Amino acid sequence: MDYDRVRESDPDVADALEAERDRQRETLEMIASENHVSEAVMEAQGSVLTNKYAEGYPGARYYGGCEHVDTVEELAIERAKELWGADHVNVQPHSGTQANMAVYFAMLDPGDRILSLDLNHGGHLSHGHHANFTGQLYEVEQYEVDPETGYLDYEALREHAEEFDPDIVVSGYSAYPREVEWERIQDAADAADAYHLADIAHITGLVAAGVHPSPVGVADFVTGSTHKTIRAGRGGIVMCDEAYADDVDSAVIPGMQGGPLMHNVAGKAVGFREALDPEFEDYAEQTVANAEALGERLQEHGFGLVSEGTDTHLVLVDLRESHEDVTGKDAEEALEDVGIVLNANTVPGETRSPFVTSGIRAGTPALTTRGFDEDDCRYVADLIAEVVDNVDDDDVMGEVAEQVQELCEANPLYE
Repeated sequence: MDYDRVRESDPDVADALEAERDRQRETLEMIASENHVSEAVMEAQGSVLTNKYAEGYPGARYYGGCEHVDTVEELAIERAKELWGADHVNVQPHSGTQANMAVYFAMLDPGDRILSLDLNHGGHLSHGHHANFTGQLYEVEQYEVDPETGYLDYEALREHAEEFDPDIVVSGYSAYPREVEWERIQDAADAADAYHLADIAHITGLVAAGVHPSPVGVADFVTGSTHKTIRAGRGGIVMCDEAYADDVDSAVIPGMQGGPLMHNVAGKAVGFREALDPEFEDYAEQTVANAEALGERLQEHGFGLVSEGTDTHLVLVDLRESHEDVTGKDAEEALEDVGIVLNANTVPGETRSPFVTSGIRAGTPALTTRGFDEDDCRYVADLIAEVVDNVDDDDVMGEVAEQVQELCEANPLYE
């Protein structure tokens, strides 16, 4: 992978691209929302489709010359339908947040009510945080996980829905490590006569592979990101019944955005095709197995995990139980210094700023893409523990950095 043409035109950008390529090769990517797409996906995203405006939908564009982009978008839609079993799919949203925006704009009026999970308990900004458009346009109340178990309290959620009377209940999370019982959240939405939006941004690939229960056919709307566990082109997706298709499509364009990023839609189409291969199910199963192994070994080192484990691709570590004086930001920075890249994260009952936090979130999708198995992830857990136990010891940091490089060399990326 080189950037010779970029270098001829813009050496500064070429330097940055090459540095980022090398950073990815030489570090362990453990941010749960990131992954390494195939070179085929990257080639599609860097294709001539970046030149083409295609406002509208296949067969009904505002511009001419769209016959080939129509083919690409239709392929992305049909493959998404096959992967997730959805009746209607819109592949144009530029991100998972904009996929959520499309549903809100389609079904809600300003001032309507949203019930969603609190950000500190694993929710997402686009589910109603006051700093996000959702918190500014809509009336929002938020539910929480059980403080003792770290699991969703479905009975409390139903009671909250009945009391608050929301117009839409939002499920699906950015830092919740357990399987979601979509039917029980649907019951809560039904009790309030509300819509149910299931945001599977993090677990799109796990759901597609059948290693996590699917909300398709349960929730009214299912949204997601297309670049996390599904490893396709960067962007978002909306799935719904045909009854809501026109409303969602109109909310995307002209309601929310103009011309779709057709090069990204091409990346989605290619990634979805890759996910239809039988090997993708093996990948998804290994991703979950790796997260379980990572979490179990961290527990052996004395780390506390929210909900005491994981069913998904991530573990959420509450550092207060084992390292009271080490913040999430301290751990993130020390680990990045040795080549392990994850993120500081708030935890239930958080007492620190979201810029500091008391936890860290670690995911296995990108490691699994590189070929890591359970033993590798246990070894990575050992290295994480060594760093967090010795955040101020330069000798330890140097030794761990060397071990990280050995792991990267044994599992090469983009050779």
